[in-house]
Amino acid sequence: MTGKQPDISSPPRRTRLLVTRPAEDAEPLVGRLDALGFDAAVEPMLSMVWLDGPEPDLSDVQALLFTSANGVRAYAKRTSRRDRPVHAVGDATARAARAAGFTDVGSASGDVYALADRVRGLLDPTAGVLLHVAGSKVAGDLAGMLASSGFTLRRSVMYDAVPALTLSDDTATFLRTSALDGVLFFSPRTAVSFVRLLAEAGLVDCCRTVDAFCLSPAVAEAARAYGDRGVVPWRSVRVAARPEQDALLDLLPVAG
Repeated sequence: MTGKQPDISSPPRRTRLLVTRPAEDAEPLVGRLDALGFDAAVEPMLSMVWLDGPEPDLSDVQALLFTSANGVRAYAKRTSRRDRPVHAVGDATARAARAAGFTDVGSASGDVYALADRVRGLLDPTAGVLLHVAGSKVAGDLAGMLASSGFTLRRSVMYDAVPALTLSDDTATFLRTSALDGVLFFSPRTAVSFVRLLAEAGLVDCCRTVDAFCLSPAVAEAARAYGDRGVVPWRSVRVAARPEQDALLDLLPVAG
């Protein structure tokens, strides 16, 4: 009579997610995903290049507008001044501003439209210029939206976001072997870059077993588009209820 054989089968694989954010933003997100029970790999679609330049002139500025945490980081590299109120596009950007030493920080908890609404509701257009610290490419016409209400916005370009040139070997292998369950997209530009690299690597069809988790409808549109009229065959494309990281994470399946 033989005893019961030990179970030597390997444990089930944890759900693997791909984070496409720049490295500066990906690191804390990976830690959070790991705590939630996911395996997270990082494939930055944009790399930040901090641009040299003079310290910003704040003499006529009533408030600073930040539409990304990278704007906060770029500003902090240029100057130690933290004596102007900050209005941030979302909660993550507001947290970055507080971490950088700002004390008067408010969040629109949304997108550039929500930020424009916040500014119009709280600030006086005759009180001074609004300084928007931004990258070389911006989403939405924040200056135009505020100009219609009498505000003057001065955009200061302090960084550039350079698109990735190739997919890593690890990501390509995950896709080819159906070892990737989902991709997290936070901006249309990163989604466009990822789809372009998929096509160049001949891996578009591998997305049939992968879910796309998107921060907004505009991000989802960019993740779907392939070539002139093609559509990326994602298993599903899911859109956050509001353009905030917590809402995006709410879309994720139960970890496993």
